[in-house]
Amino acid sequence: MYYESFGEGRPIIFLPGWGGDNGEGRDIHEPVFERRRGWRRIYVDPPGTGKSPADPSITDQDGMLAAILTLIDELVCDERFALAGTSAGALHGRGIVKRDPPRVLGLLLRVPGIVVDRTKRTLPTDEYLVRTHEWEDKDRRYYDAVDSIADLDFLGRIQADVSTYGLSEDPAARFEGPTLIVTGRQDTITGYADAWSIIDDYPRATYAVLDQQDHGLPVRRLTAYRALVDDWLDRVEEHLDA
Repeated sequence: MYYESFGEGRPIIFLPGWGGDNGEGRDIHEPVFERRRGWRRIYVDPPGTGKSPADPSITDQDGMLAAILTLIDELVCDERFALAGTSAGALHGRGIVKRDPPRVLGLLLRVPGIVVDRTKRTLPTDEYLVRTHEWEDKDRRYYDAVDSIADLDFLGRIQADVSTYGLSEDPAARFEGPTLIVTGRQDTITGYADAWSIIDDYPRATYAVLDQQDHGLPVRRLTAYRALVDDWLDRVEEHLDA
């Protein structure tokens, strides 16, 4: 499985949204670390995305999570690590926490997918979303580009059925490490309301809903998003020093 790694120190694993590769997460988050030392940032291409080939033996989300966990074990061995997951990557992050909460230093859930069945999600409209050229630039640079190299047949077979797109075990688990949940007020894909339903699992969570942001968050609120990530990392480091 392909990944990119930068810096040295405590590992932090970045997991992209469904079909996404490491590039978008890298470009959004690396500026945060220009003024912060002590973190080894690992950006992952899950199977069938970016430079990671599809694995025919993976037929559901459990298989995808198992492959990601195998990579993490190889990269960090017995070290504790932080997790940052976007959309479906947030589902994977929660699944990892479920299996071994003490191993995770902190958890970032960005536009998290909480309800697997799209017909049962609580979704806003995008009536008040004002799109600018920034959205077009991001779509072209990241989403259009990754779709052109992802194995869409492989990913589509898993995504097509709720029984294979969701984890077989509910990822809900109490996690007492510093947590950040960031959602978009105009996100018509995963919404913002469903993420509030898991807040009690995370007694140290900051929960944010950013206006003028859809599922591609962050676009127009990039400064606000990075400030939230910076605060989350502060809290993780303070928690470790306590």
